[in-house]
Amino acid sequence: MNTLRTKITALLVGAVLLVALLATGLSFLLLSPPRFEETDTAVAAQWALLVDLAGKAGDARVAEKGNGFAGLSDQEPTGEIARMPSEGINAALARRGRAERVSVRASHGGPWPIVTGQLADGRWLTMPMTMPPHPGNGGWALAGWALVMALGTTLVMVVAVRRLTEPLALLERTVAKIGPDGRLEPLPEEGPTEVRAAAHAINRLSSRLKQAMESRIRLVAAAGHDLRTPMTRMRLRAEFFEDEEERATWIADLNELDRIADSAIRLVREEVDDAARSPVRLDGLVREVVGELKSIGMRLELEHAEPASVLARPLSLCRAIRNLAINAATHGRAAVVRVERSGGEALVVIDDAGPGIPEEMMARVFEPFFRVDPARGTPIPGAGLGLAIAHEIVTGIEGRLELKNRPGGGLTQIVHLPLAPDAANADRA
Repeated sequence: MNTLRTKITALLVGAVLLVALLATGLSFLLLSPPRFEETDTAVAAQWALLVDLAGKAGDARVAEKGNGFAGLSDQEPTGEIARMPSEGINAALARRGRAERVSVRASHGGPWPIVTGQLADGRWLTMPMTMPPHPGNGGWALAGWALVMALGTTLVMVVAVRRLTEPLALLERTVAKIGPDGRLEPLPEEGPTEVRAAAHAINRLSSRLKQAMESRIRLVAAAGHDLRTPMTRMRLRAEFFEDEEERATWIADLNELDRIADSAIRLVREEVDDAARSPVRLDGLVREVVGELKSIGMRLELEHAEPASVLARPLSLCRAIRNLAINAATHGRAAVVRVERSGGEALVVIDDAGPGIPEEMMARVFEPFFRVDPARGTPIPGAGLGLAIAHEIVTGIEGRLELKNRPGGGLTQIVHLPLAPDAANADRA
């Protein structure tokens, strides 16, 4: 997972393990290695003493006094020979001027290895070598130490990093919960100090953002409403113009201003409308919109409409579909509308026959008051809010509005809306 928590955890775990590895290696370098030469010298001294004792005291005395420690035998003892200890003891015997040669063998009857060698009379002398046996599970012990170190370090770091990054995780979860309307429910200010501080900061930011949005909405609504009075006075004065052409020009300009003010007020109402959403038959709604616009002379055709239900505010959704259809029928000269279902979504597809929109302007088409008339042919009166309002409405009901140029010319407008729960469950069944 390419997350901040994962990266920090991996970095800290790697750093701790690297430090532990370096410290272990340095310890091995600084610690003195075992002094095997002194052990070999001590064993050689013991061997020389027993050999001299066996030569002076005889078999019985050696067997009696050496019972449990050493013994004589006519046969060579068996067992695997340890080469390095044998060479070390023989070197120590040579330094003492002794001619005997011994071998260190594994003992079958006890935990200690034995030192054995042949005496001058042909008999074999055996002596236990008191040294700890070589551990048989050294590799597993080292692997276990490394595993415990790695698991323990990882567990501690995961808990520590999770605690340290909880404010960031809280911020991520909060941002993911922000709805299309930009609203955010207050967060509980509880938990560790850092989490409480982050929740408090987010709640304060949400409150200020809400106040700013409400202030903007009130400002737009007031401006649109206040324009009505001077526009009405100007319309009355224009009626008294004697020049017919001049009067028509003034009336057209005032009508344009009225449409802009009306569109702005309607946009504000859509943003503050908290009416509950309800199931809406999208195919029936689109059929009514197309029939209404055809009755006033717009070139629109409903190609087909699959049954589909969505959760929406009926009046708002009707206005969004109407705006898109009018946009296609006027700027695109003629349009064909379809209602389809695909992958748990209901789609309203509107294909027009116009010149389309230049790709460099496609990213700005949803901006309020933005016009692309120079790129689409003859200028057509309008406030430039139709697509912006439709986009706000569709986004507010968790949908998506997509625009793309058709390969053969023209523009395709696609409204993606999630199916109502009952319709989605029927599709899965």
